Amino acid sequence: MPRISNPSKLTRIYHRLINLPFQSKPISTTPVPTHDHIAHLILEQKTATQALQTFRWASDLPNFAHSQSTYRALIHKLCTFRRFDTVHQVLDEMPGSIGSPPDEDIFITLVRGLGRAKMIRNVIKVVDLVSKFDETPSLKIYNSILDVLVKEDIDLARKFYREKMMESGVEGDDYTFGILMKGLCLTNRIDEGFKHLAAMKLRGLIPNTVIYNTLLHALCKNGKVGRARSLMNEMLKPNEVTFNILVSAYCREGNVVQALVMLEKSFGNGCVPDVITVTKVIEILCNEGRVTEAVEVLERLKSNGGSVDVVAYNTLIKGFCKKRKAKLAVGYLKEMERKGSLPNVETYNVLISGFYESGMLDSAMDMFQEMKTAGISWNFVTFDTLVNSLCSGGRTNDGFKILELMEESKGGSGGRISPYNHIIYGLYKENRLNEAFEFLSKMGKLFPRAIERSSRIVGLCKEGSMDDAKRVYDQMTDEGGIPSALVYSSLIHGFCQKELIKEAFELMNDMISGGYFPIAMTFNSVIIGLCKEGKIGTAVNLLEDLVGRGCLPDVESYNPLLEALCRKGEFQKAWLLLLQMVDKGVVPDISTWNSLVLCLCQEKIWIEDESMFRKHNLLE
Repeated sequence: MPRISNPSKLTRIYHRLINLPFQSKPISTTPVPTHDHIAHLILEQKTATQALQTFRWASDLPNFAHSQSTYRALIHKLCTFRRFDTVHQVLDEMPGSIGSPPDEDIFITLVRGLGRAKMIRNVIKVVDLVSKFDETPSLKIYNSILDVLVKEDIDLARKFYREKMMESGVEGDDYTFGILMKGLCLTNRIDEGFKHLAAMKLRGLIPNTVIYNTLLHALCKNGKVGRARSLMNEMLKPNEVTFNILVSAYCREGNVVQALVMLEKSFGNGCVPDVITVTKVIEILCNEGRVTEAVEVLERLKSNGGSVDVVAYNTLIKGFCKKRKAKLAVGYLKEMERKGSLPNVETYNVLISGFYESGMLDSAMDMFQEMKTAGISWNFVTFDTLVNSLCSGGRTNDGFKILELMEESKGGSGGRISPYNHIIYGLYKENRLNEAFEFLSKMGKLFPRAIERSSRIVGLCKEGSMDDAKRVYDQMTDEGGIPSALVYSSLIHGFCQKELIKEAFELMNDMISGGYFPIAMTFNSVIIGLCKEGKIGTAVNLLEDLVGRGCLPDVESYNPLLEALCRKGEFQKAWLLLLQMVDKGVVPDISTWNSLVLCLCQEKIWIEDESMFRKHNLLE
């Protein structure tokens, strides 16, 4: 075997290891190292050769003799580098070197090393290797071999159990049966898992909680939560893991009622589920708008001694923000800080978005500034969220300032186009179309491919080449590109000009799905097109839907509808629409009045109808 090449270097390393000043005196004057020190030194080596050199160097130290622990460290290191031939040489020298054969921990180290190397047949041969030293393999060695086998081939593991263990009179223990259950469940052989459970009971063994939990997890993973719930009733002592498995399974199914029932049962049994499981319950409650119940669940966890982390708090804060209760969410930010769960960048990003959704842009900006005070670095999501909030909220100039901060920060946009598209949307929404097109052109330096396609789409729409424009759009989206509001607006106008209203309608849905709500100038084209096709009801519903989403109509949004209704003689509907129009602060113009007056003139009995007189007076 290799001999030590640089003993003085290892001596210095040893002195650092045991925190002693290095001495230039002979090695015999230094303290005798412990076996733990030498084992640690061997494990620190970077190669198998260095580990061997260190081992041999320690052999030459006065008054030091190797032990099972130092041999185990060397064998572990040799296995790491797959020097299995050398391992056998080292094992063979142990009886003569330390006066005893390798112990079970050394053989287990070898089994695990062979397992990591995927040398499965050699793993099984370790049983024969133990016998070579006139030793009987312990149950712990058998179990370690079994544990490696089930991860590779459950059938091979079961064969090993029958032929090597049972035939040798080794029945196994809870750990043995737990390993086999794990192997069956890993391969989704659940029915065989139940047979395995029954076989244990026939032998008079009581399956432990780990075995039950393994089978429960497999059932839930395969969507058999009801059967898992029934199996739990057989358990003598379900533990926290049991309830974690079942609560999480009900959450995956979206069955919040059963998740809450199981959570309550867990607390009743004195088991406290982990925070990851409870966070899933909180998330599903918040998604259903049941934030108050989510708070109660969190409080129950805390009152039962459970720990609450930043993810749980963030989930709850997100729930409040979703309900547009960002001010209440801030209270939990403060609670986090009091309880020692420090908020992170996601906490603030959620609050910034929440304040925007609640129409409180100044508070969103305050959160942005507070991050700096709290020492939390802004990330791309922070900038993207705030730019989007400001531009969507009619404060595009402020959005420009945040964009500049992002560009000055480390990483900038990271090649992502969305903050720039938010700026375009803000300019489009404020009807600053010339500035929007100018900004789009400037973006070409940062996103040449995306902007080239956007410009082509806009140009083709102006030329009326809608088939070509749609083809470029489809190519852009298929490759993951994100169209800007200008692209959508150009396509919608272009399709309406060609009287392809269905296509325009679909594009407007895509636009809204992308987070961009059309301005009146864009959706008016669709309303006019629908009215021309006689689809007045669809046009009215579209307008109501857009207004409900926060889009601002103008007089040209209502006039085509009023004209169409009046042309059909449906004065009552026209009148109601006029009242809605006025209620939205839209002032009727001459075209509005002309449509209504012509409709009234065509009504033969309007003079005789008292209500019509009142309407006439209102019109005047």
